Amino acid sequence: MLHCDDLIFHYDRHEPGETPDFCFRFDLAPGECLALEGPSGAGKSTLLNLLAGFLEPAAGSLRWGEHDLLGRPPWERGITTVFQEHNLFDHLPVWANIGLGLVPSLRLDAAQRRRIRDGLAEVGLAGLEERLPGELSGGQRQRVALTRALLRQAPLLLLDEPFTGLDHANRQGLWALVKRQQQAGVAVLLVSHDREDIEALAQRRLALVDGRLTPWGE
Repeated sequence: MLHCDDLIFHYDRHEPGETPDFCFRFDLAPGECLALEGPSGAGKSTLLNLLAGFLEPAAGSLRWGEHDLLGRPPWERGITTVFQEHNLFDHLPVWANIGLGLVPSLRLDAAQRRRIRDGLAEVGLAGLEERLPGELSGGQRQRVALTRALLRQAPLLLLDEPFTGLDHANRQGLWALVKRQQQAGVAVLLVSHDREDIEALAQRRLALVDGRLTPWGE
């Protein structure tokens, strides 16, 4: 269970229409998908960055079960993030971009290489292991980023508009992969403006209003 209790963050400088002060409080159970909604500038990406360890809060607590996550670097938090930008390394082929999520040294054994091939096949990218990201379409690059995240099998998966640029058939296939992660006990926090994505995956929805999380629709 993820426990986020009064996690406070403040922006000293912000653009008009953006919320400068945040206090996040919510729980997320293993196997659950929680959808987070709110307008641009409301702080959705701020929350994801706080959870992932890319931003440090001013106060509050963040725990996975009994384990305190604050103060741990991102790679020790058991969290995988897929941002709207695919965040691939342009100089590395597809297999290496995915392999970094499994073994940072890229010293992959035969079973790990097979997992990469199978994962690419599941998202319709079989045979593209040696392609560079620049040789792929935007939708293909996003599928590579999602495959990297899903193969890591971290306890918590953060998805920030993860299906942008994908057609309906590919989105359905990726929904199925995310659901399979949930069935294995992975907790998912989904940020999306797309109603179909939310209805396909989320068991619960929260809205970000004036820097606070509230039940959706209130």
